[in-house]
Amino acid sequence: MADQIDLFNVSAAANAASEDFDPAQIPTNAAIPIPPGTYGSMEEFKAPCNNCQRCGLGATRTNAVIGRGNPNAEILVIGEGPGQNEDETGLPFVGKAGQLLDKILAAVKLDEAEVYIANIVKCRPPSNRKPTDKEMKACMPYLQEQIRIQDPKIILLMGATSVQGLLGDKRGITKIRGQWLEWQGKLCMPMLHPAYLLRNPSREPGKPKWQTWQDIQAVRAKYDEIKTEF
Repeated sequence: MADQIDLFNVSAAANAASEDFDPAQIPTNAAIPIPPGTYGSMEEFKAPCNNCQRCGLGATRTNAVIGRGNPNAEILVIGEGPGQNEDETGLPFVGKAGQLLDKILAAVKLDEAEVYIANIVKCRPPSNRKPTDKEMKACMPYLQEQIRIQDPKIILLMGATSVQGLLGDKRGITKIRGQWLEWQGKLCMPMLHPAYLLRNPSREPGKPKWQTWQDIQAVRAKYDEIKTEF
Protein backbone atom coordinates (compact mmCIF):
# COMPACT_ATOMS: atom_id res chain seq x y z
CA MET A 1 0.00 0.00 0.00
CA ALA A 2 2.27 2.76 -1.28
CA ASP A 3 -0.09 5.53 -0.13
CA GLN A 4 0.24 4.55 3.54
CA ILE A 5 2.73 6.03 5.99
CA ASP A 6 5.54 3.67 6.99
CA LEU A 7 4.03 1.75 9.91
CA PHE A 8 7.22 1.65 11.88
CA ASN A 9 8.21 5.30 11.52
CA VAL A 10 6.04 6.79 14.25
CA SER A 11 7.96 10.08 14.33
CA ALA A 12 7.19 10.61 10.65
CA ALA A 13 3.55 9.80 11.37
CA ALA A 14 3.42 12.41 14.10
CA ASN A 15 4.62 15.01 11.64
CA ALA A 16 2.08 13.80 9.05
CA ALA A 17 -0.87 14.14 11.44
CA SER A 18 -2.33 17.63 11.46
CA GLU A 19 -2.55 19.51 14.74
CA ASP A 20 -6.35 19.33 14.66
CA PHE A 21 -6.39 15.55 13.99
CA ASP A 22 -9.28 13.99 15.89
CA PRO A 23 -9.16 10.16 16.26
CA ALA A 24 -12.91 10.18 16.96
CA GLN A 25 -13.49 11.03 13.30
CA ILE A 26 -11.72 7.87 12.05
CA PRO A 27 -14.83 5.64 12.10
CA THR A 28 -16.87 8.16 10.16
CA ASN A 29 -15.01 8.50 6.87
CA ALA A 30 -12.69 6.25 4.88
CA ALA A 31 -10.82 9.30 3.63
CA ILE A 32 -9.52 9.99 7.15
CA PRO A 33 -6.15 8.25 7.60
CA ILE A 34 -5.01 6.51 10.76
CA PRO A 35 -1.49 7.73 11.55
CA PRO A 36 0.75 5.14 13.24
CA GLY A 37 0.58 5.63 16.98
CA THR A 38 -3.13 6.47 17.04
CA TYR A 39 -3.91 3.34 19.06
CA GLY A 40 -1.83 1.88 21.86
CA SER A 41 -3.28 -1.62 22.21
CA MET A 42 -5.56 -4.12 20.51
CA GLU A 43 -8.27 -3.33 23.08
CA GLU A 44 -8.45 0.23 21.82
CA PHE A 45 -9.78 -0.98 18.44
CA LYS A 46 -13.04 -2.35 19.86
CA ALA A 47 -14.98 0.88 20.29
CA PRO A 48 -14.02 2.59 17.01
CA CYS A 49 -14.46 -0.59 14.96
CA ASN A 50 -17.86 -1.35 16.48
CA ASN A 51 -18.96 2.19 15.62
CA CYS A 52 -17.20 2.31 12.25
CA GLN A 53 -19.00 3.40 9.09
CA ARG A 54 -15.95 3.73 6.81
CA CYS A 55 -17.65 1.31 4.43
CA GLY A 56 -21.09 -0.24 3.99
CA LEU A 57 -20.31 -3.35 6.06
CA GLY A 58 -20.96 -1.40 9.25
CA ALA A 59 -24.66 -1.29 8.44
CA THR A 60 -25.11 -5.06 8.70
CA ARG A 61 -22.62 -6.20 11.36
CA THR A 62 -23.49 -7.57 14.77
CA ASN A 63 -19.96 -7.31 16.13
CA ALA A 64 -16.72 -6.04 14.69
CA VAL A 65 -14.11 -8.80 14.77
CA ILE A 66 -10.78 -7.48 16.03
CA GLY A 67 -8.68 -10.56 16.75
CA ARG A 68 -7.82 -13.35 19.14
CA GLY A 69 -4.64 -14.81 20.54
CA ASN A 70 -1.51 -13.15 21.86
CA PRO A 71 -1.24 -9.51 20.67
CA ASN A 72 2.51 -9.68 21.32
CA ALA A 73 3.08 -12.88 19.34
CA GLU A 74 5.77 -13.18 16.68
CA ILE A 75 3.26 -14.71 14.24
CA LEU A 76 0.20 -12.97 12.81
CA VAL A 77 -2.47 -14.90 10.89
CA ILE A 78 -4.65 -12.81 8.56
CA GLY A 79 -7.85 -14.24 7.11
CA GLU A 80 -10.37 -12.86 4.65
CA GLY A 81 -13.31 -11.63 6.70
CA PRO A 82 -15.71 -12.69 9.46
CA GLY A 83 -18.44 -15.23 8.80
CA GLN A 84 -21.69 -15.67 10.70
CA ASN A 85 -20.10 -17.33 13.75
CA GLU A 86 -17.46 -14.62 13.91
CA ASP A 87 -20.02 -11.84 13.51
CA GLU A 88 -22.04 -13.29 16.39
CA THR A 89 -19.09 -13.82 18.76
CA GLY A 90 -16.80 -10.96 17.77
CA LEU A 91 -13.90 -13.42 17.40
CA PRO A 92 -12.14 -14.49 14.18
CA PHE A 93 -11.92 -18.06 12.89
CA VAL A 94 -14.30 -19.72 15.36
CA GLY A 95 -16.40 -21.69 12.84
CA LYS A 96 -15.42 -24.89 11.03
CA ALA A 97 -12.64 -23.15 9.10
CA GLY A 98 -11.32 -21.71 12.34
CA GLN A 99 -11.35 -25.09 14.02
CA LEU A 100 -9.32 -26.46 11.14
CA LEU A 101 -6.92 -23.51 11.35
CA ASP A 102 -6.35 -24.27 15.03
CA LYS A 103 -5.59 -27.90 14.15
CA ILE A 104 -3.15 -26.83 11.44
CA LEU A 105 -1.31 -24.61 13.90
CA ALA A 106 -1.42 -27.23 16.64
CA ALA A 107 0.10 -29.79 14.25
CA VAL A 108 3.36 -27.83 14.45
CA LYS A 109 2.88 -26.95 18.12
CA LEU A 110 1.67 -23.39 17.65
CA ASP A 111 -1.16 -22.20 19.89
CA GLU A 112 -2.80 -18.91 20.89
CA ALA A 113 0.23 -18.02 23.02
CA GLU A 114 2.35 -17.88 19.87
CA VAL A 115 -0.03 -16.41 17.30
CA TYR A 116 -2.50 -13.57 16.89
CA ILE A 117 -5.37 -14.04 14.43
CA ALA A 118 -7.14 -11.24 12.56
CA ASN A 119 -8.82 -10.52 9.21
CA ILE A 120 -8.45 -8.15 6.28
CA VAL A 121 -11.84 -6.62 7.15
CA LYS A 122 -13.36 -6.34 10.61
CA CYS A 123 -17.03 -6.75 9.62
CA ARG A 124 -18.85 -9.62 7.93
CA PRO A 125 -19.59 -9.18 4.23
CA PRO A 126 -23.24 -10.15 3.51
CA SER A 127 -23.68 -13.83 2.61
CA ASN A 128 -19.98 -14.36 3.37
CA ARG A 129 -19.01 -12.92 0.00
CA LYS A 130 -15.49 -11.71 -0.73
CA PRO A 131 -14.77 -8.19 0.57
CA THR A 132 -14.65 -5.58 -2.18
CA ASP A 133 -11.54 -3.54 -2.92
CA LYS A 134 -13.31 -0.49 -1.46
CA GLU A 135 -14.13 -2.33 1.77
CA MET A 136 -10.59 -3.67 2.14
CA LYS A 137 -9.10 -0.22 1.52
CA ALA A 138 -11.42 1.37 4.09
CA CYS A 139 -10.48 -1.19 6.75
CA MET A 140 -6.78 -1.57 5.94
CA PRO A 141 -5.57 1.31 8.16
CA TYR A 142 -6.98 -0.48 11.21
CA LEU A 143 -5.08 -3.65 10.29
CA GLN A 144 -1.91 -1.69 9.63
CA GLU A 145 -2.12 -0.19 13.11
CA GLN A 146 -2.64 -3.67 14.54
CA ILE A 147 0.47 -4.87 12.74
CA ARG A 148 2.44 -1.91 14.07
CA ILE A 149 1.32 -2.65 17.63
CA GLN A 150 1.99 -6.38 17.43
CA ASP A 151 5.16 -6.07 15.33
CA PRO A 152 5.14 -9.74 14.23
CA LYS A 153 8.12 -11.35 12.53
CA ILE A 154 5.96 -13.66 10.38
CA ILE A 155 2.58 -13.04 8.74
CA LEU A 156 0.47 -15.94 7.44
CA LEU A 157 -1.90 -14.81 4.70
CA MET A 158 -4.80 -17.24 4.49
CA GLY A 159 -6.22 -17.17 0.97
CA ALA A 160 -5.95 -14.90 -2.06
CA THR A 161 -8.05 -12.10 -0.56
CA SER A 162 -5.62 -11.69 2.34
CA VAL A 163 -2.69 -11.58 -0.06
CA GLN A 164 -4.39 -9.02 -2.27
CA GLY A 165 -5.57 -6.90 0.65
CA LEU A 166 -2.20 -6.58 2.36
CA LEU A 167 0.30 -6.96 -0.48
CA GLY A 168 -1.76 -5.80 -3.45
CA ASP A 169 -0.75 -9.03 -5.21
CA LYS A 170 -3.60 -10.38 -7.34
CA ARG A 171 -1.97 -13.65 -8.38
CA GLY A 172 -3.91 -16.81 -7.64
CA ILE A 173 -3.20 -18.36 -4.26
CA THR A 174 -2.33 -21.72 -5.82
CA LYS A 175 0.49 -20.00 -7.74
CA ILE A 176 2.13 -18.29 -4.78
CA ARG A 177 1.27 -20.40 -1.72
CA GLY A 178 4.32 -21.70 0.08
CA GLN A 179 6.55 -18.87 -1.15
CA TRP A 180 8.08 -16.39 1.27
CA LEU A 181 7.18 -12.81 0.32
CA GLU A 182 8.11 -9.57 2.06
CA TRP A 183 6.03 -6.61 3.21
CA GLN A 184 7.55 -3.72 5.15
CA GLY A 185 10.32 -5.95 6.46
CA LYS A 186 7.91 -8.72 7.48
CA LEU A 187 8.11 -12.27 6.16
CA CYS A 188 4.77 -13.24 4.63
CA MET A 189 3.66 -16.77 3.79
CA PRO A 190 0.60 -17.11 1.52
CA MET A 191 -1.36 -20.23 2.40
CA LEU A 192 -4.56 -21.91 1.27
CA HIS A 193 -7.57 -20.79 3.29
CA PRO A 194 -8.91 -23.46 5.69
CA ALA A 195 -12.36 -23.12 4.10
CA TYR A 196 -10.80 -24.25 0.81
CA LEU A 197 -9.30 -27.25 2.57
CA LEU A 198 -12.72 -28.20 3.92
CA ARG A 199 -13.92 -28.39 0.32
CA ASN A 200 -10.85 -30.39 -0.71
CA PRO A 201 -10.29 -32.91 2.09
CA SER A 202 -7.90 -35.31 0.33
CA ARG A 203 -4.54 -35.78 2.04
CA GLU A 204 -2.85 -37.29 -1.02
CA PRO A 205 0.54 -35.84 -2.02
CA GLY A 206 0.09 -32.74 -4.14
CA LYS A 207 -3.45 -32.08 -2.91
CA PRO A 208 -4.35 -28.90 -0.96
CA LYS A 209 -4.13 -30.43 2.51
CA TRP A 210 -0.77 -31.98 1.70
CA GLN A 211 0.44 -28.60 0.38
CA THR A 212 -0.73 -26.88 3.56
CA TRP A 213 1.19 -29.39 5.65
CA GLN A 214 4.36 -28.52 3.72
CA ASP A 215 3.69 -24.80 4.15
CA ILE A 216 3.01 -24.86 7.87
CA GLN A 217 6.14 -26.95 8.45
CA ALA A 218 8.12 -24.28 6.58
CA VAL A 219 6.55 -21.66 8.84
CA ARG A 220 7.51 -23.60 11.94
CA ALA A 221 11.08 -23.99 10.71
CA LYS A 222 11.37 -20.26 9.96
CA TYR A 223 9.87 -19.42 13.35
CA ASP A 224 12.41 -21.63 15.11
CA GLU A 225 15.18 -20.00 13.10
CA ILE A 226 14.00 -16.51 14.01
CA LYS A 227 13.58 -17.41 17.70
CA THR A 228 17.31 -18.06 17.97
CA GLU A 229 17.91 -14.44 16.92
CA PHE A 230 16.04 -12.83 19.83
